[in-house]
Amino acid sequence: MVTIAERLGHPPEARLLLVECAGLGFCHAANLGVFETLAAGIGRSASLMVPAPWSREAASRYRGEDIGVCLTLNAEHERYRWGPITHAPSLLDGDGGFPRTVADVWDHADLDEVRNECRAQIERAILWGFDVSHLDTHLDALLLRPEFFDVYLELAVEFSLPVRLLAAEEEHNVGFPIRQLAADEGVLFADQYVSLPSRRPHRALVELLPELAPGLTQITVRPACDTPELRAIVDDWDERVADHVGAADGPGLGRAIREAGVVTVGFVALRDAMRHP
Repeated sequence: MVTIAERLGHPPEARLLLVECAGLGFCHAANLGVFETLAAGIGRSASLMVPAPWSREAASRYRGEDIGVCLTLNAEHERYRWGPITHAPSLLDGDGGFPRTVADVWDHADLDEVRNECRAQIERAILWGFDVSHLDTHLDALLLRPEFFDVYLELAVEFSLPVRLLAAEEEHNVGFPIRQLAADEGVLFADQYVSLPSRRPHRALVELLPELAPGLTQITVRPACDTPELRAIVDDWDERVADHVGAADGPGLGRAIREAGVVTVGFVALRDAMRHP
């Protein structure tokens, strides 16, 4: 069987790292942090939350970076809200935004409205000029229930886009074989998915590098600049700032990656391999 590394033009024993920057469009501080992290060269891909308030500003900054769409069905923050771009009734909670919890989405969302909303988010990103590279899902809302995962996979096939999936060892908590289902449809995804600790993520990543297994490992960071706006929106602002400080430290982290013999890649490479097998 041809490995992901080989499909990307590397030997099967190559150790590849994909650092995805989540939260583009979330707020102005996140837009600054994401694009700075991409410019530093450590973050190779980012995901755009199309319904979020600062997504259009993110589009104005776009200069051809590797950007995917984070399909969004939740607005989980108490003081900061957004809602479906299709105005779908089953995707609205009592105060006019997306539901705050994933369980609320699962309990009340109409699947046709979910499908239409997610497709509209991808199409709007394309309309804004993004060369969409992959799909992600906010709060894993489309990963953990089979009927919602069907929508995620259907859109990945329709638009010929790779996806972010959970780590293989987490599948037993989901209850259905998401990785095999995606592979059966020809949808590409990373071999491993690793979560960094919220505290000192830079050090954790440096320590992880020598231990990376052969193949493609994906990690996700949420870089944002330290601003009054960010502190007013979220309680975990310090974790997002730590992600920005660590991942945007191009020279130090880049040197550690090279010394470990690790090669960084982005989702565009997976998308191209998926479209041209």
